[in-house]
Amino acid sequence: MRRSLATLLPVIRLFHAERGRGLCLGAVLSAVAVLAGAGLLGLSGWFITATALAGASATTAIVFDVFAPSAGIRLLAIGRTAARYGERLVTHDVTLRVLAALRERLFRGWATPGSAAAMMRRPAKLLFRLTADIDALDSLYLRVLLPAGVALLSALAVGVALGLMQPLFGIVIGLWLITTGLAIPLIAGRMAMKPGRRRAHAMEALRARIIDLVAGQTDLAMTGRLRAQRVTIGEADRRLAEADHALNRIENVVGIGFSLASTLLLTATLLTVAILAKEGVIGAPAAAFGLLIAFAATEPFAALRRGALELGRTLLAARRIAPRLAPRNVASEIARPHKGYAFQLDVVSARYESARHPAIETLSLSLAVGEPLALVGASGAGKSTILALLAGEIAPASGTVASLQATTLTQRTELFDDTIRGNLLLANPRASDERLHQVLEAAGLLADIKALPKGLSARLGEGGIGLSGGQSRRLALARLFLRDTPLWLLDEPTEGLDSETARAVLREIAGNATGGSLVIATHIRREAAIADRIVMLEHGRVTATARRGEPEFDAILNRLRPD
Repeated sequence: MRRSLATLLPVIRLFHAERGRGLCLGAVLSAVAVLAGAGLLGLSGWFITATALAGASATTAIVFDVFAPSAGIRLLAIGRTAARYGERLVTHDVTLRVLAALRERLFRGWATPGSAAAMMRRPAKLLFRLTADIDALDSLYLRVLLPAGVALLSALAVGVALGLMQPLFGIVIGLWLITTGLAIPLIAGRMAMKPGRRRAHAMEALRARIIDLVAGQTDLAMTGRLRAQRVTIGEADRRLAEADHALNRIENVVGIGFSLASTLLLTATLLTVAILAKEGVIGAPAAAFGLLIAFAATEPFAALRRGALELGRTLLAARRIAPRLAPRNVASEIARPHKGYAFQLDVVSARYESARHPAIETLSLSLAVGEPLALVGASGAGKSTILALLAGEIAPASGTVASLQATTLTQRTELFDDTIRGNLLLANPRASDERLHQVLEAAGLLADIKALPKGLSARLGEGGIGLSGGQSRRLALARLFLRDTPLWLLDEPTEGLDSETARAVLREIAGNATGGSLVIATHIRREAAIADRIVMLEHGRVTATARRGEPEFDAILNRLRPD
């Protein structure tokens, strides 16, 4: 229980920080609705019983006041309706707003360089965190915290009301409501913890495997793995069904428990008010009032049943996403290099998760401001790892990394289903159209964009559909130019482009990098040729270095893949 509370506290604090007043208002309205409902039921029972007794005699019928109770009933009925409507409106609106804010926080947490690199390897995981895990947290307020608070308040109010008839009677009923009303959901929550977690894991596995089937059906068919993928989907679906059956059984048991507790409560209340009425302590109308408000008091506790069953899923979601709601930004921890340097790596080693060997080991390397550097070597030599260290995507296992603020251009051109303007503004949301035209011209794409019917407002399809491969690469290049950072990190920027387009892109990079520092990781001759210094890497270590004009420089170029 203590561990569960520790898991939920950070999320509860964020709920309060985002919409604390709205959540409190929703709780107040919910409490008013429940208390007004209990009062309405009890007062109606009292009024009907009192009216029946008063009608038995002409004398009492004449003096009986029907107006005050009638007005009270109308007031409680209107108040209950208004409070219930307001409670639904406020609590659901606030909950959705809180979840939207949490979803934004989570996305920003995963958007940090190191997290983004991890998410690219498991995109289904990010989708599940942003959707199912965030949605699971609506139970925390609507089905756990809110009903629990209202149920406790209702138990206290009923205990006080019945205590006015007979103090011991009120205390016993109040304690019974609190004990059974909270104990049953807590026991149900513990019972449902494991199947709830199994259900969440099974649902995530099912979604991820279906996404893999849809996205990779061509590759699966070519490798003869379609049947195996269908089997894994069926296995995930079977685990999901088993978890659902387990939760349904627990729900039935909880329903029986609440029914027994309510039956015992109403039986005890009926016997008690009958005895009190027989002894003349209370009248028949008061007896009807006590019986009916005791009946109404069980309603808020029954609302906890669903929240208890979803507690395992809620705790799992909170445990998985809470660390990312306030992320640690690796990039912000990179120290600044000494004056005159764009970056400095001092005896740095780095290793990826599950890797048997370090990607780079005890590597020392530096770059002067304004100098273009090419990192060359075979795949796995450590080129991309150095770029990741400089960009803050990974932290070093040992050694120190110092770098100026950097912008990375990866091999893949990431364009989105948005306008050309929207795709560019990802790099600088405050850029004007004039500035966008400037970077498009620098990338050699302005004429093509102006030729489109809507210009910057022309909409691209998913993945940049609507532009050719070369145009897409130039658009990514314009986005790079829009990021005014002193260091550019390029990972094989012209891979997959034809020679003419590739040379044009490289000319634009070299021309616009004047005054800034440039690191290009490549195994292609044309890309390395724009650098003034080449560093050869092998198994994470520097094996050769040369500057332009030195014989070794041309020798290394000649060993690279030709254009």
